[in-house]
Parts: sequence; C-alpha cells; structure tokens
Amino acid sequence: MRASLYSDGIFPFEVGSQSPLWPIEDPSEIEMPGGNLASDLIGSATAFPAQAAMFYYGATYSYAELLRDVERLAGWLVQQGLKRGDRVVIDLQNCPQYVIAFYAVLRANGVVVPVNPMNTTDELAYFAADSGARFAIIGEELLDRFAPLVGVAFDRIVRIRYADMASDDASDLPDVMRMAPPAPSEGFTDLKTALAENRPAPALLSGNDDLAVLPYSSGTTGRPKACMHSHNGARFVAKAQVRWYRLDSQSVMTSFMPLFHVAGMMASMASAIHCGAALILMTRWDAEVIPALFRRHRPTWWSAAPTMVVDVLAAKGFTNDCFSSLKVMTGGGASMPATVVRRLRDQWGLRFAEGYGLTETISATHLNPIDAPKPQCLGLPIYNTHALVADPETLAPCVQGSLGEILISGPQVMQGYWNRPQDTTEALIDLNGRRWLRTGDLGYVDEDGYFFIVDRLKRMINSSGYKIWPAECEMLLYSHPAVAECAVISAPDPRRGERVRAVVVLHPDQRGKISESDIIDFARTQMAAYKVPREVEFRDALPRSGSRKVDWRALQAEAWERHA
Repeated sequence: MRASLYSDGIFPFEVGSQSPLWPIEDPSEIEMPGGNLASDLIGSATAFPAQAAMFYYGATYSYAELLRDVERLAGWLVQQGLKRGDRVVIDLQNCPQYVIAFYAVLRANGVVVPVNPMNTTDELAYFAADSGARFAIIGEELLDRFAPLVGVAFDRIVRIRYADMASDDASDLPDVMRMAPPAPSEGFTDLKTALAENRPAPALLSGNDDLAVLPYSSGTTGRPKACMHSHNGARFVAKAQVRWYRLDSQSVMTSFMPLFHVAGMMASMASAIHCGAALILMTRWDAEVIPALFRRHRPTWWSAAPTMVVDVLAAKGFTNDCFSSLKVMTGGGASMPATVVRRLRDQWGLRFAEGYGLTETISATHLNPIDAPKPQCLGLPIYNTHALVADPETLAPCVQGSLGEILISGPQVMQGYWNRPQDTTEALIDLNGRRWLRTGDLGYVDEDGYFFIVDRLKRMINSSGYKIWPAECEMLLYSHPAVAECAVISAPDPRRGERVRAVVVLHPDQRGKISESDIIDFARTQMAAYKVPREVEFRDALPRSGSRKVDWRALQAEAWERHA
C-alpha cells in the first residue's frame, strides 16, 4: 500500500489515471471545449437535424425543431430586454420546454438560475432578489406562487403548459398535465405566444469564463447561496461524461432525475445534447409506465436512484426484455440493495456505476469506471480533475486509507459563491499550486484510488437525492410562536435513505396545546415539501455540547440507533 507523498508533492491517486483500474484507453486529461454551452446544441442540430432529440409522452422532437424553438425564445427574451449576463429563473418539472428554456437563456447570452418546483413564494422571492433575476420561465402549476411576484420580483414571466408538447392521444399523462388551461393573466406570457413571434436570435457572445448557470446550494448556516459556474466548466462536464460513458448520437438516455438539479441537468440533458443523443423525458416519476416506455424507446443509458430501479423491477408489466437495451446504469444518493445488484449483473450484465459531485462542481467530479465499479463508492476523479483526502484542521494530505476531508480541484469547480466573498474564501483554498474546493465530506481512498464517503462534516440531510440543510429548516421553525428551541436532524428512512426529523422544545405555556401535526402543518406553509419534517419529537430541553451549543450529533446518533 502506497502511503507517502511523491517527491513532486502529489499524493498517490490524486488523479484517477494513477489507479490500476483507470480505463486503459483513456488519457488523464481531455481538451477543454471552450465557448458557450449552447454551442453543443447548435453543433448537434447541424450534424443531426432530423434525428430525435426528445421523446415525451408519445411525441418526438428532432434536433432541428429543438434548435428552432431555442433560437426563437432567445430572440424573444432579448426583445423583452434581456441583456448579456442577465439571470433568468427556470422553475419547471422535467419536460421538453425545460430543455428549450435552458438553452434559450444561454443562447440569449443570459445566465440560468434553476430552482426547485417545490419552492414556496417566499423562497422564490429570495432567489429572485439574491440572483437579481427579473425574468422567469415557469410551469402552469406554479402560477399561484408566482402571481404575488409579478412586477415586484419579476418583470417578465413565461409560463408553459406541459401538455402542449405531449402527443394528443397520450394516455399515461400525470395529473399535473391534465390541468385545465390557465386563463390569460397580466404579467404572464405563454411560451407558445413567445415562440410565435419568431424573433431572430442574437449573436452568441457569452462563453468560456462568463457565467452560464447559478444553481443554489447551502452550507450549514444561513440562506441558500448560488454557485457561479462558467460555460467552460459546464461544457467540460458534459464532454467528460460523454466520453466516460461512451455516449454518441445513437445513444438513448433517460431524463427522469430532476433537471433543476445539477445531476439531472448535466449527466442527462447536457451530455445528451453534447453528443446528439435522444432524451426520454418524464414530468412525474411513475414506475408503472416504465416497462412500456423502455420497450418502445430502447434506452441505452439510465441514471436512476436505487429506489427507482427497485420500483421498476416490481412494476406491473415488467419483463426481462425491458432492460435488454441498457448498456450503462448509473446514479447515486443511496445504496443499491445487494439482491438487486446481483440480479442486474446476472440477468442483464449490468453493473450499477455510482458517481459523485456537488452543486459546487456542477455535477461529476468522480465516476466509477463502467467496467469496474465498486459498490457504495464515489469512483475515481475524472479527466482533468484532482482529488485528495486531507486533515480538516491542517489540510495536510492524509495517508492512504485514513479518514479526512475530500478536496477537489478541476475545471468543473465553481468560480465562487454569488455575492458571498467570505463563503467563497472558506470554500475555495490554494494548496500545492492549485485551487481546491473543500467539500465538507469525510472520506478515504482505497488501494486502487477509489474514493469513499463515510460521514459528513456538514450537517446536510440527503432525502431521495434532495439536499436539505437543517439550519435553514430550524430558522423557519423558529418563526412558530410556540417554538422555544429546535434541532433538525436526519433519521433513517428505508425508501428515501434519510428523512427530516425535528426535535422541539415548546414554550412552557404552549406545552400540551401544540401537537406534532401542528408543527408539521406549519412547516408545510414555510418551506418546500421535501424539507418538511416527517417526524417531530417534543422534549423539555435539548442536549448541549461542552461549548453550550445544541448537540445535534447526539440527537442524530440517538435517532439512528433507535431506528436500527
């Protein structure tokens, strides 16, 4: 086992190509693509105009049609006053209109601000004010949440109707696509109306180090903060994943993971557009329609949470031929059950290849080789990317196999946090002649150079892939007049991996008057649904650490032990 520093200061296995299991045909670095991320769409539409870009509830859209609508929307946005570098909020479920909106904003030299459709009006107002976005593109189910923000937070809002791009005879539409058409309302413009104006797209000016995407992340304290990602970094991630997964214009890829999240945005959408592959889009996850969908479109690449795979295997109508076209199955966020791992391998020759990335790295920094994946493993640092495990206090590299904080350096690492210089200084450090991101994740490297996580230095809760920061939830719970103290922690969940649990101390005069369900109902009015506590426990007092801070670690350990 190699455990010492190399003479040039590079720690063993700092780069993936040092691993004996690195794909032998791959270089350690690939050429940076440069330019605007929208150039990928222009290139694919030029090379494969008639080829399918998207499949959506019985409808098929070609690359030529996709580029046409992207350029028309880009032209409309500019005509409405969007200038180079202006931010645009996109708040949509997965749908073809999301792809159109995303690339149209980039094509108009703007910056995409992707947000979760579960966000409340107050959360949306915060994102608008913090990012400075005055434009938004939203789904029809969100009109009530955005109505109070018209003319206050946003000057222009484009609304889309999901069913507009589905086949007229589609029978498996989710409820959100069966809504009655919304009535015209002041401050909102229908996407169809904007496209019908057929405005010409502007010159493509933004690229390289210009901002492309501002996704929101959070630390352990305070409000969410936006990660500044350039065109160069985002386009690199798309190109890297195309090469790693051996994707091309004949690939058919799923787009079931949320596109507002960097994993769905880059691993499926941006990678597919980069190489001219076809995307299968689904607005609401429904395992029961997957067997017929897979037989029809024959996907070759599927990014899935383990619970998705389990659900599909148990779905009515599932037969072995449903997976016969798959070449790659990837994902993460939770452990795949061992019995499912064996069935995938023995029946279809599939090996679930997990990956790792953060909002701060706009998706992948580590991926498992598709021919040599390890379970519950981040994988190897990908092309052009360095990673090491360091002592959280001294930042000295840890010996191989020892626990420490995972640090990452590469072109996909953010430029910093938007308007947060202090947070940027804490997250990005200079070491060994490189700039590194402190991930806050505790892990180690094995003898083959594969990285593993064993714990979090941050308090993040991961529920079905949604990242939840307890301090934000606690801040909102404190606005309840009966809450004297609270601690938000994780508890194990057999389906979601983790669930949100709130331990609450009530004011003495409120004890016996407020129930657990009262707190949960209140939380639903204050925060997105995935952040709402699933469990509430009342206590007379919270445990304290030696420094008199609330000992959330003790509460969390107790919750996990109790469920175990």
